[in-house]
Order: sequence, then C-alpha cells, then structure tokens
Amino acid sequence: MPSSPIRKLAPLANAAKAQGVKVYHLNIGQPDLPTPEKGLEALRHVTRKTLEYSPSEGYIGLRQKLAGYYKPFGIQVAPEEIIVTTGGSEAILLSFMACLDAGDEVIMVEPGYANYISFAKTAGIQVRTVTSTIENGFALPPVEAFEEVITPRTRAILLCNPSNPTGYVYTPEELAKIKEIVLKHNLFLFSDEVYREFVYSGKPYVSALTLGMDENVVVIDSVSKRYSECGIRIGMVVTHNKQVHDTIMKYCQARLSPPLLGQIVAEASVEGVEDYLKECFTEYKARRDFFIQGLNQIPGVVSPMPQGAFYTVASLPVDDAEDFCRWLLTDFRLDGETVMMAPAAGFYSNPGLGRNQVRMAYVLKIEDLSRCLLLLRKALEQYNRR
Repeated sequence: MPSSPIRKLAPLANAAKAQGVKVYHLNIGQPDLPTPEKGLEALRHVTRKTLEYSPSEGYIGLRQKLAGYYKPFGIQVAPEEIIVTTGGSEAILLSFMACLDAGDEVIMVEPGYANYISFAKTAGIQVRTVTSTIENGFALPPVEAFEEVITPRTRAILLCNPSNPTGYVYTPEELAKIKEIVLKHNLFLFSDEVYREFVYSGKPYVSALTLGMDENVVVIDSVSKRYSECGIRIGMVVTHNKQVHDTIMKYCQARLSPPLLGQIVAEASVEGVEDYLKECFTEYKARRDFFIQGLNQIPGVVSPMPQGAFYTVASLPVDDAEDFCRWLLTDFRLDGETVMMAPAAGFYSNPGLGRNQVRMAYVLKIEDLSRCLLLLRKALEQYNRR
C-alpha cells in the first residue's frame, strides 16, 4: 500500500507548526470557501432524539434532489440509480469491487489521483497506466497508448474529469475516443466527476453519462469540493447498469449506512445555491489565473493552464521534488513561514516519472497565494545554492 503523496509529509508540517512556523497548505484540495449556509443551518437544527441508521443506499430525499441536480448537465437519472456513499472514496472502492475481480486490470491516465492506486490495491486489482505529459498540458494520450496496455484481464478505464491532479478537462473528441475503446473491448468506464462545477473554458461540461453507453458507465461523485463539505463524507455512485447497482448495494448493506448527519447537510445544500456556486466558480477562476501566471514567472517553473478543478502539476528546477518538499518543511523559513506541496511522483504509477514535479492546489485566497509564490521563489533560489 503506497503512502499518500498528499499527506505523507504531514508529520513534518506538524513539527514545523509546533515550532511556531506558519505553513501554507498547497498540498491538499481542502477549500477555504465557506460551506453553504443552508447546509450549516440544517446541521444546527437537527432535532432527532436518536441518530439512527439510514437506508444503505442513502435517504430518498437526498437522492431525489441529486437527480434534479444532474438534469441541467444533461444527465437523466432516477433516484433509484443513485447510491449515497461515505465520500467519493468509498464510491471508487465499491465500484472497483463490484465490477472487477482480484487480478483484473483497470487502465488509468497518469498522473492521476494517487488514492486510485491505493483503492485498487485494496480491491486486489492491477493498475495499468497510459502517460500524459506536461509538454502538451496533460491532454489525453492517443488511442494507441490505450490499446497497447489492454490485456485479456482488462475490465475498465478510469478517468477523472476535470482531472485531479492536473486540472485537465477532456474534450468531446477525446471522450468519443474513450467511448470507442470501451465499446470495442466491452469495458467499464469509471468517470470521477467530482469537479464538474469548475470548468473554466466556458464550454458545456460533458459527462460520461451522456455518451450513449449506459451499461458501461459508472460515475463517481461527491459534494466535498462542490459545497466545501469535505468533512461530511458524502459521495455517490451513479449508474444506469442495474447489475452494477445491485452488486454495489450488497457492499453497502454490509457497511450498513452512509453518514446520517452528512446526508442532512448535503440534502439541504443541493437546491437553491446557484448564487453560491457562481461565487465559488468566480473565485476559483480568479485564483487560477493569478496563481498560474505567477508560477510561470518563477525562473525554471513550468505550469500548464488548468482548465478545471483547482489543481496544477508544475515542474520545478530541481532534480528531486520530494526532497525539496521535505526541505521546505524541515529547513526553509522566510519570516517564520513556509509552504507545503505534494510531490507529484506519487501521482504516477511508473517509477521515475514526475520526479521534478509537484501538485499544488490553489484553494487559498489570492493574498495567501501571493505569499506562497514569494516563498516558492525564494526557496528555490536557496535550495539550488546549497
């Protein structure tokens, strides 16, 4: 089981904080924007005398509201086709376990969300990768790259769209190529669409559930980033495939139920928050524009312009980004401050890739991002003079 590149340096950050150092966290996608007031009010006014189990598939009221939420994206699903999970993490794990047997293979694009590999290992399945590159902004690799890694044990392709960690958004043409591969080899397509709210191109978002291959698609979703509700641990699996749905439900019944209080908050947050979502979108886009421009002004730093989500993978003028990230937390200080980033090698499956790259989440206010840019510039100067 690999350590998380997002959290494995946390003990070093905690030690720095214990010494009075201020640490700016660019390592983790923890939004600093407020949770919708409707959700917080629902939590404050919980009147239950008993905090009971919920249905294993989640409360019908939440699932009905989620079905309504999806409609503007062209996604037509019934509440019965939605299963509420303990965060998007459980949605991924249960989808793996329902659709693949031990020893089966899933193809993912790297760099990819590091915990996908951990969930695959938990489920006893193998990960094969196709590599996207920083030189072309982490666009989808060619169809031939997928065909080269398909074996008789391949059962699925996994996409994150918009991508964590790169912020890339797959085009309709790229998704059409994925559809061709999926249908040709009769694969599942796991589509992690947690960040669909944050697409900065101005073009409509294309969900895998609108590609016209209903039996093959399993969508992973979550309210964590959309409503700044990471801590309530509410995700969902959405699929038209009844056999997949019913198999996932067996696992859900075994784990009893998703979080009760989280569902209450999520249900209150889904409707009537259009203005809130617009404000979040505007803020993240402004942060993206400011931060990426600033990164590319630092000598030796290269970052493509992310098209969605709130992450970027950037290359640094260092040989070993993990060593640099550790040094930032243990040795570097500027006026009692430092910055924490995630070494990007942990987002690759193939050893040696991403060694000079980091993933950064622009989830801090612009004032703090400006400070992070200064800290990074000064740190690189000092690190490379050592």
